[in-house]
Amino acid sequence: MEKCREIKADVRMEERYEGLNLLFGDCPDLKKEILDVIDEVKKETGMTPFIYDKVSNDRKDIQAIYIEFHDDVHRTGGDFFEKILKKLEIDHCEDTVC
Repeated sequence: MEKCREIKADVRMEERYEGLNLLFGDCPDLKKEILDVIDEVKKETGMTPFIYDKVSNDRKDIQAIYIEFHDDVHRTGGDFFEKILKKLEIDHCEDTVC
């Protein structure tokens, strides 16, 4: 999909922990779209993950939003991530993302 060229996604899962990194470069419109989708999914699901705005002061092309669930015993964070990826029209994740 075209959107996968604009937003790179990387999911990390460990025991009771899940994280989704959305790397969007230096595009304020993409950042707004990502944050809007996160808010929408939070309202739909009632879930409240930790949201981090990862900004590189050295490189403008490395900007990301990181979504994280701690102590996720039932792995419900994965459903949250799937909804976000679907709404952003991202159909695959990267093997390696900064």
